[in-house]
Amino acid sequence: MWQKISIIIPVLNEEKNIQAFLSKLQPLREHGHEVVLVDGKSQDNTCDLARPYVDRMMSSEKGRARQQILGAKMATGQIFLFLHADTFLPQNADQIILTALFSNQATGSLWGRFNVRLSGQHWLFRVIERLMNWRSCLTGIATGDQAIFVAKSLYNEVGGIPAIDLMEDIEFSNRLGKLNQPMCLQSTVITSSRRWEKNGILKTIFFMWSMRLQYFFGVKPEVLVNKYYS
Repeated sequence: MWQKISIIIPVLNEEKNIQAFLSKLQPLREHGHEVVLVDGKSQDNTCDLARPYVDRMMSSEKGRARQQILGAKMATGQIFLFLHADTFLPQNADQIILTALFSNQATGSLWGRFNVRLSGQHWLFRVIERLMNWRSCLTGIATGDQAIFVAKSLYNEVGGIPAIDLMEDIEFSNRLGKLNQPMCLQSTVITSSRRWEKNGILKTIFFMWSMRLQYFFGVKPEVLVNKYYS
């Protein structure tokens, strides 16, 4: 039933890191899965550097949701894995996902996410990642940093990723959660802590929670996106 995973990756100006990132995905291609890269009109050499490492490449207007939506339209797998370009999968991620889906057929759960670990060494990162993983299991909300995966059939059933400027992962989780609770895999993805380190750990925590709280109380994503990227 489920054999091929489409790894859908939105990118923008990632020339410094793209080859190292994509090289880690080559064993999955050797196993018959595909890498689908959607570029948000990068102004650097991201596309040229990435081309040998991917199966499908396309361009769209920048915006993570738009890019992922296009990637899903072009993907040919029965499972979609949405992956950020600064997040590294565990070894044998394909087998972990396939095993989880097969073993949860009885419960009907057709989507999930990995636990996340931040790349930085500061002790506060260990606290943050534990809280992120705990909160995700408690609320059923997954974030893009946790590498969300979903059966194509369920993706289509909920209408796909919402075409909004920010918080698309939160809204996508809400849509999926109305039908299935996520599988909270204990296997770990490692995601970059560069934003936290650049802007300050505590400041970033406050900022991210402030953004989510504003979204919860109805502030539009198009308003929040200007604050997020300012």
